[in-house]
Amino acid sequence: MAPLHYNLVTLSLTLLLTSSTYAQVDYAQYVNPFIGSEGPFPGLAFGGGDIFIGGALPFGVAKVGIDTYEDNITFSTTNGGYTPGGHVTAISMMHESGTGGAPKYGIVPQMPLTTVEAPVNLLDNTTYWQDRVGNDTARVGYYATQLENGVGVELSAARHSGIMQYSFPAGEKHILVDVSHYLPSETGGSNVQFYVAGAIDLQPGGKVYTGYTSVGGGFSESAPSTVYFCGEFDEAPDQANTFSGRLTDPIQRYHTYSDGPVPQAMLGNLSEVSGPLNNRVGALFTWANSSSSTIKSKVGISFISADKACNFKNQEISSWNLNDTVDAAVQEWNADVFSKIQVPTDDSQNRTNLVLLYSSLYFMHLMPSDRTGENPLWQSDEPYWDDFYTLWDIFRCTVSLYHLIQPTYYQGMIRAIIDIWRWEGFMPDGRSGNYNGLVQGGSNADNVLADAYVKGLPGINWTAAYQAMLKDAEVVPYNTFSYTDFTASVKEGRGALYDWIPLGYVSSDRSTRPVSRTVEYALNDFSLSQIAKDIAPGDVQKYLNRSANWQNIWAHNVTHKNFTGFLAPRLSNGMFNLTDYNPALCGECEWSAISYEGTPFEYSFTLPHDMETLISFMGGPAEFERRLDYIHLPNTSEQDLGANGAAITSIMNIGNEPDFATPYEYNYINKQYKSVQHARSLANQYFRDANYGVPGNSDAGALNSWLIWQMLGLYPVVTQPVYLIQSPWFSDINMTINGNATLRITATGLDNQNSYYVQSVRVNGQSWDRNWLEHSDVMVNGGTIEFELGSEMMRWETGDVPPSPGHLVL
Repeated sequence: MAPLHYNLVTLSLTLLLTSSTYAQVDYAQYVNPFIGSEGPFPGLAFGGGDIFIGGALPFGVAKVGIDTYEDNITFSTTNGGYTPGGHVTAISMMHESGTGGAPKYGIVPQMPLTTVEAPVNLLDNTTYWQDRVGNDTARVGYYATQLENGVGVELSAARHSGIMQYSFPAGEKHILVDVSHYLPSETGGSNVQFYVAGAIDLQPGGKVYTGYTSVGGGFSESAPSTVYFCGEFDEAPDQANTFSGRLTDPIQRYHTYSDGPVPQAMLGNLSEVSGPLNNRVGALFTWANSSSSTIKSKVGISFISADKACNFKNQEISSWNLNDTVDAAVQEWNADVFSKIQVPTDDSQNRTNLVLLYSSLYFMHLMPSDRTGENPLWQSDEPYWDDFYTLWDIFRCTVSLYHLIQPTYYQGMIRAIIDIWRWEGFMPDGRSGNYNGLVQGGSNADNVLADAYVKGLPGINWTAAYQAMLKDAEVVPYNTFSYTDFTASVKEGRGALYDWIPLGYVSSDRSTRPVSRTVEYALNDFSLSQIAKDIAPGDVQKYLNRSANWQNIWAHNVTHKNFTGFLAPRLSNGMFNLTDYNPALCGECEWSAISYEGTPFEYSFTLPHDMETLISFMGGPAEFERRLDYIHLPNTSEQDLGANGAAITSIMNIGNEPDFATPYEYNYINKQYKSVQHARSLANQYFRDANYGVPGNSDAGALNSWLIWQMLGLYPVVTQPVYLIQSPWFSDINMTINGNATLRITATGLDNQNSYYVQSVRVNGQSWDRNWLEHSDVMVNGGTIEFELGSEMMRWETGDVPPSPGHLVL
């Protein structure tokens, strides 16, 4: 026994020393905050990541950055506020990151101006917006830009607050605070944001101001939500005046000055409230005699009160030195995020991979927002989280990574999701502005809960969780008659249960998105069967049976491109609607289409709970392999993918979440080397250390988390305690998982250019013959995965294929 004891001590000491060495590394230096800031058209954000760029902490409430407006409305995507060439309209406190759909937030603003003379109109940002000169600068916790009017802008952020530093040229110095400001949807539509009320109060001397803004709409089509603010300047202004003016933006069911021009601001004194006509309000601060060219400002925000916003400002940012806030942000990001996945940094040839890894970790920690203690809707001892934008995007592989490296945060998210059901009746699929919406497919909180449950996440009331899931599975949510989709609720729940329960599928004549929702509802019901095993054993078979309902829309006789058997639209009378049907097309692939953000051809691969039946339906392993090969070929796509697939020509679209797991499905026929081949090719082709560095919306970091799993050499199978083995990108990966356990992934023979195919694997020192492993193998107490890699594409696995726990043939 002595040699064994010695080896364990030696290993522990080695891990400790290595961890200590890694902890001294500033991993933040490898983050490129601009990855995803452009799409395929240089200078435009369209087709890119729609990312936020600015100051933020992990899961922070405040995300401080610029708001912009694009002249070319056709290609306008201002979702994160930042666009490469758009006009700067403000520096504001709240943003989201990586989101498609309509913009959200861009509220609680400031705007530095060097003149307020005509034609400047304080109520019309087109009269004072600014282009930028030179190149923007950004790193973790810091953003800087130079405006055309000569003002230099620098900023950083804490959890509920931010600090801005403005360097003015000689002459006038003004800072405008337009309480009614928000990010507009330039193309209009039903989910534009709208301002409904606000107030601003100046303290004597004008150095401190407080107030609130109430804004609704955006992607979630939310009710108005009120954010309180508290701002302070380092130097009292020479003059400070509030102002007000009539609201002219057309808003249903709210007062506006209809079809009138933007009025001039009416200057007041120390206080303005929007009043019953929901007037726009704000304040103008002027430094006419200041000897300093630099004006600094700190702003706190709160959903509870202005006093709380002031406390956040004072407690979180106690210094007027902007670098102090930047340094604190870097320290927190390194300690709480980047150090959780440590890789060697001494190989200069690996720098691109280092940037991709740590930038991806950065982007997947910007959302959702931890608003614990900031819930304005109800009193609860539970954590509160918002900005799940959306679970449809992140359930596939992002939450599985949270489970490993952020278990405490993740527990808070899960508890918050359940608490939202307690108080609002349904768990969210999407949520922002303290409001559920929009539901793009199924009730995917069910998948998130099941994934956490089968992996043993502690501290969750699973009985309550299952009750929340039963609500999703059995109760048709009331129809909100949204302009997005009139047929059923898109706010929460499963809007097409009126089809699903009696028919066993979502019909194409009574419902929208019938193919994609049928597939997603099936996985949602499998999720219930997973938790029911312990919580409600009598329900297991019911929901397992329902999880096989996808088979009810499998048309065994549909042939396309010499492949037979596809998901297909089925009428409520039971007949398939196959007239001119092409499974490689989905129309506009949006809310009223046959399937959402993916064609039926793609959705035909998205049955992770029963791959065994799927492979059989496709004609067996050889035909399944041939079909997988085909979708990866260039120029096979028949669908115009728009911004969701710019520059992608294959059916396989890694820019959209439904396809995330597809390249790994060769593991189910024990040809893991092909999974490595195709997934590596996708990663190398579409993920780059460049402004156009992700293949579409990063979707709250979903695309970034896909890349992280690729680099780790693993991929999670959602709702199952299973990981598919792939091929790591680093020779040594030291992960802190499950709070304080260590997972060590090593690779010998690795050359990321041509020597990355698996030759053999050892797990916890034992030879491994399966191309998958279970959560309990290495993800609970830690462990080791040792890869031997080489250039030979070989079939090294001889054990069982990954499981199909939902296997059932109707």
